[in-house]
Amino acid sequence: MTDRITALDLPAGELSADTLKYFDVCREKLGMVPNVLQAYTFDETKLRAFTAMYNDLMLADSGLSKLEREMIAVVVSSINKCYYCLTAHGAAVRQLSGDPELGELLVMNFRAADLSDRHRAMLLFAEKMTEQPSKLDAADREALRAVGFTDRDIFDISSTAAFFNMTNRVASGIDMRPNPEYSAQAR
Repeated sequence: MTDRITALDLPAGELSADTLKYFDVCREKLGMVPNVLQAYTFDETKLRAFTAMYNDLMLADSGLSKLEREMIAVVVSSINKCYYCLTAHGAAVRQLSGDPELGELLVMNFRAADLSDRHRAMLLFAEKMTEQPSKLDAADREALRAVGFTDRDIFDISSTAAFFNMTNRVASGIDMRPNPEYSAQAR
C-alpha cells in the first residue's frame, strides 16, 4: 500500500500556529492527523471551512448522539462507495458502539443490522436523502417524528447526510486514501 493521501499533487502550504496546534491535538487524541485534514493543507482557508463544518455537525450539541451521526456517515458513505469515509467512520462506529459487527453491517447493508426503530428510521431517511433527495416529503419527516426525533434532530440528520454526500464526492474525486490505522481500530 502506498503512503499517498490523494491522487493529486497539491503541495502543502504554510500552516498557521493554530492549525499546527490543531494537528497536535489530533495526534494526541487519535494518534494521527487524519488524511482528510492533510489533503486540505494546500489551502488553509478550505481546511478551516471543512473542519468548522465537520466539528459543528459531528461534535456540537445535538439531539443525535455521536454514534448516530457516525452511523449516518457510514450509511451514506456505503451508498456512495466512499472508501475513505467507510474506513474512517466505520472505525468510529465500531469504537463508539463497542460492537465491531455493527460497523461492518452498516458498511455492507444496514437493513441486516439489529437496529432500534429510531435508528432504522434515521438511516432510511439518510438513504433516501442520498439516493432520491427530490422524493423526500412530509411522510418521510413524519416517520422520524413518530420514533421521537424533533424537528431540530431532523435538521441535524439532513445536514449530516448532506455533508457526507459532499465529502464522499470530494474524497472519490481526488482518490483520498484513509490512514491505515483506521482499519485495525476497535476490532
